[in-house]
Amino acid sequence: MPRLAQTEGLSDIQREILSTVRSFVEKEILPYATDLEHKDEFPEAIVEGMREMGLFGLMIPEEYGGLGESLLTYALVVEEIARGWMSVSGVINTHFIVAYMLKQHGTDEQKSRLLPLMATGELRGAFSMSEPGCGSDVAAITSKGVRDGDEYVLDGQKMWLTNGARAGIVATLVKTDEGGDSVYKNMTTFLIEKEPGFGETAPGITIPGKIEKMGYKGVETTEMVLQGARVPAASILGGDEGRGKGFYQMMDGIEVGRVNVAARACGISIRAFELAIAYAQQRVTFGKPLTGHQAIQFKLAEMATKVEASHALMVNAARLKDAGQRNDVEAGMAKLLASEYCAEVTQESFRIHGGYGYSKEYEIERLMREAPFLLIGEGTSEIQKTIISRGLLKDYKL
Repeated sequence: MPRLAQTEGLSDIQREILSTVRSFVEKEILPYATDLEHKDEFPEAIVEGMREMGLFGLMIPEEYGGLGESLLTYALVVEEIARGWMSVSGVINTHFIVAYMLKQHGTDEQKSRLLPLMATGELRGAFSMSEPGCGSDVAAITSKGVRDGDEYVLDGQKMWLTNGARAGIVATLVKTDEGGDSVYKNMTTFLIEKEPGFGETAPGITIPGKIEKMGYKGVETTEMVLQGARVPAASILGGDEGRGKGFYQMMDGIEVGRVNVAARACGISIRAFELAIAYAQQRVTFGKPLTGHQAIQFKLAEMATKVEASHALMVNAARLKDAGQRNDVEAGMAKLLASEYCAEVTQESFRIHGGYGYSKEYEIERLMREAPFLLIGEGTSEIQKTIISRGLLKDYKL
């Protein structure tokens, strides 16, 4: 059993789940990840394996066909999967955010109809908040929903949808006229249902194509264009009571997403460290292994410390959310530290590999392209610092 990134106080069920996932990663993900990533090929067999293990329903309550596990269990599973291939964790991340938002804010009808399908992976979820002209500045979104009888007409362009093509339901934030006294009270989340695929997947709803990316390959990232798309008023998350509450529902989901990104960063950091410490023991320079040089020993010590610190903050943020406590500051801290340290640990591993690290034959080359995504996903480091400082100033107000 590896020494780093261990979690105290887990139940027998949690340990069993993690052991199963770890074995799956070793046998079904790591041997194929780099080849699939270089081909930018969707990991059909891997995703099917996750479906069979019930991972798509990990956090969905048992009454809806899921496993009813905690955010902590989910985060630790994501950490294991990201250690194998970060893109695979992306397949279930936005799915889980949508399922979580449904569980927390959906109507009884929405939960009973959609969650059982999501628990099996038959229905995949995507999450849509960003637009071409705005990312972290949510107030600047321009997509609109206008009421027309028992329907809403949606217009706008959304950006950066993970699972955008394969998803059958997209939690989408748009502006609506609710008469609220702030822009945040005039936003509503719609559960847009569509057919999986590219092109016009429902009347007025188009998924143009896959966005080409530096890393985070295999899983598709797309745009979504809304042109006079008519959706029933009943598709508002939470029904009529959800009108004007979309921003707050999305932020609740984003807190889960930030813990997820922290877990993904931990997974990549763990793998980068494993690759570095293995290579350093095999590579001989100046008559001795790299590990015989103090400069390399210090690098390994710092990398391991950063892995431990990131894991600890991620676990703390997940446990706070599970306890029903606010974790906006803690989730922000976990995401900030884990993503920044992930980039640093991965680069140090790359340096230890020397020239071979630049070769596509070595796994570290893939990690070098994956790590930067976590610096911006679910809010940049600067946004996390803003969230953290606001929370601290509120708590420590004179």
